[in-house]
Amino acid sequence: MIKFLDLEKVNNRFRTEIDEKIKDILDCGWYLQGKYNDKFSKDFANFCGTKYAVGVANGLDALNLIIKAYGFGVGDEIIVPANTYIATILAISENGCTPVLVEPSINTYNINPDLIEEKITPKTKAIMVVHLYGQAVQMEKIWALAKKYNLKVIEDSAQAHGAVYKGKRTGSLGDASGFSFYPGKNLGCMGDGGAVTTNDKELYEKVKALANYGSDRKYHHIYKGTNSRLDEIQAAILDVKLPHLDSDNDKRREISKYYRENIKNPKIILPETYDEKAHVWHIFAVRTENRNHFKEYLEENGIQTNIHYPTPPHKQGAYSEWANQSYPISEEIHRTIISLPISPVLTDDEVEKVVEVINNYE
Repeated sequence: MIKFLDLEKVNNRFRTEIDEKIKDILDCGWYLQGKYNDKFSKDFANFCGTKYAVGVANGLDALNLIIKAYGFGVGDEIIVPANTYIATILAISENGCTPVLVEPSINTYNINPDLIEEKITPKTKAIMVVHLYGQAVQMEKIWALAKKYNLKVIEDSAQAHGAVYKGKRTGSLGDASGFSFYPGKNLGCMGDGGAVTTNDKELYEKVKALANYGSDRKYHHIYKGTNSRLDEIQAAILDVKLPHLDSDNDKRREISKYYRENIKNPKIILPETYDEKAHVWHIFAVRTENRNHFKEYLEENGIQTNIHYPTPPHKQGAYSEWANQSYPISEEIHRTIISLPISPVLTDDEVEKVVEVINNYE
């Protein structure tokens, strides 16, 4: 069976160095807010091209903390793509803000910048872009709208570690960015983890305090905060893997290019990218009309797949207030999308088999 993602194989490449780091942590007995967290935060900020990074517990917390740090709340609106994973929207509603959904482009799956301005009202505080499936959003029009209406730009970079747009990496394309290091991400830890990146010192200091019970120093609480910290073991694992991220992303690009050049089945709609460096192919998502039949066919032929995501947020029970709303492009994507195996540990033979099996699909 060709696994959709073989995490054991991904992580075994770094086993020796990870074991050494974990042994050091066990020997020193310091498990939170120590030297590994400090080092990874600095290294990750440097990687993204920002002045600051704060390690937090997960990607949802990263977005939640950014919104909280800006002071957005009840009555405030934040624009967000309609086809994102629900975590992006949860971060908005958890702060009492109103998510305002905007349709994506059917070609890139990212938010359609041409549809944003009509959704801006006097209540709008921010545009939250999602670099979905690993492709950086084309930002010029979004930057222009943010300047015109005095809005913040928040990036959800959970799927796009290392993607480059006009010479800048995701994480540095907005006022602040939230990352997830869930194990399956391009840069993944061995549990939950996340980070906030920014060039705004005031925001950085506030997020850092909010994530630590609202405390700027021990037993001194200046905000009503929460507990959202990246532990030392996860930080150490991430710092071991970070130097290999660019080469891993290059391998993903090679696989994507082979898929896009060699999958010839007319029943399969392939993903598009406007710039190879802008996409890190966290997900290689294709579309097909009879998705369930296609998925079963691939599994019968030894190929695992996944679906990102079967149900759009506005059709989820958690947001039943949107049940009567229609977002036809998002609904079309969610109805037909299916993700093929892609990772830095796929072999050439496995990639070739995926293509051969798909081209024989009837």
